[in-house]
Amino acid sequence: MTTNWTTFRELLLPGHQRRRGVEVELRRAIRDGRLVPGTRLPSSRDLAAQLGVARGTVTSAYTQLVAEGYLTTRRGSGTTVASLGPAGASGVPEPPRRWRYNLRPGLPALGAFPRAEWVAAHRAALAELPDDDLAYPDPAGFLGLRKEIVDYLARVRAVVAKDAVITNGAADGLQLTARVLRGSIAIEQPSHVGAEDMLRSNGLETVPIPVDDKGIRVDLLSTTDCRAVLVTAAHQFPLGVVLHPERRRALVEWARERDALIIEDDYDAEHRYDRPALGALQALAPEHVVYQGTTSKVLSPALRLGWLVVPERLREGIVERKKYNDMGTGTIPQAALAHLMRTGGYDRHLRRTRALYRKRRDALLEAVAEHLPRWQPIGVAAGLHVVLRMPDGSDDLALKSRLEERGVHVWALAQYTRAPMWPGLALGYASLSPDRLREAVKEIAAVAVA
Repeated sequence: MTTNWTTFRELLLPGHQRRRGVEVELRRAIRDGRLVPGTRLPSSRDLAAQLGVARGTVTSAYTQLVAEGYLTTRRGSGTTVASLGPAGASGVPEPPRRWRYNLRPGLPALGAFPRAEWVAAHRAALAELPDDDLAYPDPAGFLGLRKEIVDYLARVRAVVAKDAVITNGAADGLQLTARVLRGSIAIEQPSHVGAEDMLRSNGLETVPIPVDDKGIRVDLLSTTDCRAVLVTAAHQFPLGVVLHPERRRALVEWARERDALIIEDDYDAEHRYDRPALGALQALAPEHVVYQGTTSKVLSPALRLGWLVVPERLREGIVERKKYNDMGTGTIPQAALAHLMRTGGYDRHLRRTRALYRKRRDALLEAVAEHLPRWQPIGVAAGLHVVLRMPDGSDDLALKSRLEERGVHVWALAQYTRAPMWPGLALGYASLSPDRLREAVKEIAAVAVA
């Protein structure tokens, strides 16, 4: 069966979320019968070229639809439309795939969530809340939590702040910031594909700037006309390198010279295992940095709680957009988090999980050294994932596909970049026990050498 793939390209207009566009339109075509069971789809490289998108964009869409049951993939047979049976015919997809080993980067240990402390914090917060605080929330956030966040960031990350804006996670914060920007914004390459999609969906042109072992190439940033940049300075995502002190200074000088804005995504800086993390870049130039953080890596992404510290000149505009976007973040979970932080529960949980994740990272790397000795870990001892550089000439996307046939969920480095790079896998280790991590590495090694 032949398919007119240009119909998908027409749907991917400037500013549209490109990965979601491919994923959504493929899913719709399968559900309404335009793509019938057994239809073989183009390779990710071929479809990416036809649509004018990054290969990783197509690969991500294929991977998601395989997980949902819409597509199947077999070695030597490519990717084909699955037979959904009665459930597919009724428009209800099959259940998401249950991975044998889920090494998705950025996922914390969900089983370690402090349920009892969170329930107690909820009860205590509700008991303390005045009736007036049960009305529509302040779009800037619950004052009690804003005060706790400011104190915490000053103590742990050396952030200079008088106030904060509470958001529904980091994605909400990035979107609010994007809406006060115009033109083009520089992003690290490689970087989080979801962040790039978010920026582009808000009408910004993204300009990729390479990252090396010292972080983003500020010298190349200076050759662009960008007046904004998104960076992960403390622990670059996904490579895990730390922005070098000279480049921190150069980046701040660039922002001051251009009156530009640095968006500092401090997504997992609390998790440093070999030494204390460097203080936030924001402290060097508070007037030029939007600092964003989240509870997603410390507690759980299900909470949808994050924060922004913004230059005073941008605060009113961002709060106003927050008001019109969703009327503010829910007060009760904010009050619960404030209680947890004020009573030390947040710090205690962080100390527990930091020790837990260090053991899991060590177990993963020991297994890699034993079973994949030619693979090289990249980056510092931090965060919830590690990138492993594969031997030159390897195909990380092909290996990812073969692993997922065996129920092992990983991300290929090629999924995070538009430009050619050395091959690698990004492996999240926080959500699996040391024994499970060792088993997963053995599985990866068996597939990689097959």
